Amino acid sequence: MQSDFCVAVHALVCLAHTNEAWSSSKLAENIRTSSSRVRKVMASLTGAGLVTSREGVDGGYLLAKDSRSITLREVAELLGVQCVSLSWESGGTDPNCVISRGMGPKMRSIAQELDAKCKQFLQTVTIQSIDEELESSGERDAKQPVDHQ
Repeated sequence: MQSDFCVAVHALVCLAHTNEAWSSSKLAENIRTSSSRVRKVMASLTGAGLVTSREGVDGGYLLAKDSRSITLREVAELLGVQCVSLSWESGGTDPNCVISRGMGPKMRSIAQELDAKCKQFLQTVTIQSIDEELESSGERDAKQPVDHQ
């Protein structure tokens, strides 16, 4: 996964969880990244209509869509994320070696199939489902006794 994807998902879950406007600096502090990076990612989300921004004392970013309808696939495609890709290919064009000649295209095909399967999975995960899962796990964690030994 690319880091901009993680920033985007984190920011969207924050906005969904509180249903309040968040400034880029508040998001950056929660995400643990720079405000300029948050603004860059949020510009893409704003341009796609997932969030809106407003200026002023109560300004910041707000969700523009219902968090139940925002899938991770939508976010990934918006940001041009490839879940699985090859940064290097082995083999070559040796006409006398079926392995050398065929390995690059075969590995490319495998990566494309894995990427498609990953995107199918991302279609099943929404911003709301992540928020609910984190909220639920937070409640469970709070009920667990703390062992200070």
